Amino acid sequence: MRPSHSSLRRVGDGVLEATEASLAPRSGSERVTYRVKRFLIGSPLTNAQAAHERLTKFKALAVLSSDAISSVAYATEASMVALLAAGAMATGIVFPISIAIVLLLAIVAISYRQTIPAYPGGGGSYIVAKDNLGTLPGLVAAASLLIDYILTVSVSVSSGVQNLASVFQGLGPYVVAIDVALVILITIVNLRGIRESGSVFAIPTYFFIASAVIMIVGGLFKAYLIDHQPFMAAFHPPTGITGMEPVSIFLILKAFASGCSAMTGVEAISNGVPAFKKPETKNAAITLTWMASILATLFIGITLLAMAYGVTPQVGGNPTVIAQIAQKVFVGDPSHPGPLAFFFPIFQLSVLFILVLAANTSYADFPRLASLLARDHFLPHQFAFRGDRLAFSTGIVVLAIFASALLIIFKGSTDALIGLYAVGVFMSFTLSQSGMVIHWWRLRPSERGWQRKISINALGACTTLVVAIVIASTKFLEGAWVVVILIPILVLMFMSIHKHYRGVEGQRTTTVPGRAAEIKHLFIVPIAAMDRVSVQSIAYARSITKNVVAVHVSIDEGDTDKVRATWQDWATRLPSDDKTMLVVIESPYRSLYRPILDYIDSVKELYPEFTITVLLPEFVVAHWWEHFLHNQTALRLKAALLFRPGIVVTSMPQHLPSRIPDMAEVAELSGR
Repeated sequence: MRPSHSSLRRVGDGVLEATEASLAPRSGSERVTYRVKRFLIGSPLTNAQAAHERLTKFKALAVLSSDAISSVAYATEASMVALLAAGAMATGIVFPISIAIVLLLAIVAISYRQTIPAYPGGGGSYIVAKDNLGTLPGLVAAASLLIDYILTVSVSVSSGVQNLASVFQGLGPYVVAIDVALVILITIVNLRGIRESGSVFAIPTYFFIASAVIMIVGGLFKAYLIDHQPFMAAFHPPTGITGMEPVSIFLILKAFASGCSAMTGVEAISNGVPAFKKPETKNAAITLTWMASILATLFIGITLLAMAYGVTPQVGGNPTVIAQIAQKVFVGDPSHPGPLAFFFPIFQLSVLFILVLAANTSYADFPRLASLLARDHFLPHQFAFRGDRLAFSTGIVVLAIFASALLIIFKGSTDALIGLYAVGVFMSFTLSQSGMVIHWWRLRPSERGWQRKISINALGACTTLVVAIVIASTKFLEGAWVVVILIPILVLMFMSIHKHYRGVEGQRTTTVPGRAAEIKHLFIVPIAAMDRVSVQSIAYARSITKNVVAVHVSIDEGDTDKVRATWQDWATRLPSDDKTMLVVIESPYRSLYRPILDYIDSVKELYPEFTITVLLPEFVVAHWWEHFLHNQTALRLKAALLFRPGIVVTSMPQHLPSRIPDMAEVAELSGR
């Protein structure tokens, strides 16, 4: 067969290939939708083009590391806010806390460098924990990460917009609207595909890195070599802060837990190994090292600047700590601004860009993790399907919806959202590293150097477990309790979905015999009147079997009498051995489709050896608004019959003609 239609192409014996022409719209409304879709996300890509959508190290650093790198914009401030409860001078403790966080970062990064070659198909916490610890720990890791990815989008966007509002004060009332608009923009870019999003986001990411390095080098040079400031300047308490509590271990741990928000996104590279160009594992390991080095340098540098200039967080987070640092470095005295004052708004825009782009890490990893869960039947299978641009479109859209909802609920407040942050990611870190310990232990007979590898991952598991406990306990009342409750709820949801799919696989059977010769047909055709549609439907059923029952529910006696009279006239033309019959069900309570369902159930019970097929005539109208002129009984019957096993449902669409045929035409058709 050689199809003449341009949407199909013959590629071999019995094999046809759908071309791009098969996606072309057929109607006017479809054309508008198609053009808008193509404008927003671009032309569709074929499966063969997937290899060309992979990322270079340069682009991967922008796509998969923007979350971790961007956290330097608020991690130092988050620690200082916690310490502020003990007074302004207590914020100086942020430096040793930052050193501890950087050491933790080094441990986690080295641990994940080992995970990358061990799991070249993507060594995310879900895969590692599921393979080595079991399904339940894997699902806990997955739930933790999904929550963290959603929070990453919300926190990053809200923090970015707050930094922008630090420069342009008039944007304050429109923060939430700007937040949601940016989420929509990032969503559209990611729907265009991972390579294109990497191209779009690479320049702002590297611009922020360069700007931050200029600020750190210039600021430290100015503070220590030109102004000869002490290592830690005097911290002035912000207005609106009253009351003090002593510096305690709990307060220090709370500040450490808040600062650990700088660690979010570290796993993204290990989880996204398949997105790299070949050799995937080598490129991913190099990119992970770059990311950890850049993150550590910027984090320590910004902390040093905060100490050198005595910067303290402000009530409400406006202006932000990093904005205050940039103003002191680039502007100096507002009455006599320095020569680099013009760079202050540029730097703030770079902060906005990197914070917004940090959400892109979640857009890369959330859909990929959701697709893995869908592949294993723990999420709806729609999450495993790739869209026109080879992106997991369902996961991208769902992530945008949840992130936007959080921004609206919390009114775009970074301080309110940060309390929910980082709990899930450290739980996933712990499960992943624990899984790697089991992995190396199993491979000890054949793996050289397994003692060193298992020691590194064991150290990573222990440290991240301690941090997870610290974060959960110190931030429990600030919102961490929500995450602690949500994780088991999500795990139960995963297991319920898996149980459903497992049940479908085990019960996806029918009472219809497997051999055609053994099938005994019995057709039931609901009819409202003996019109052209009904006659055609009955004729179709009679072409398959002689056992045909037309069912009419009597609500109006006048209509029923007309059906009987027309039937009797029509039935005289049938062969003597024909078994087609009319059954009238009187419905004094005016219920229409319930009596039909009861009748179908009764026939199924009385004739179990027959395969019952319900043929539903359906009107297809020319305009969408004409659907409201019909009661859609066939649609309701079809929906109800889906839940009755052993019933075959067949639809006969009837496109309404330009004019209604008269009874003479119906009689002529009946004769044929």
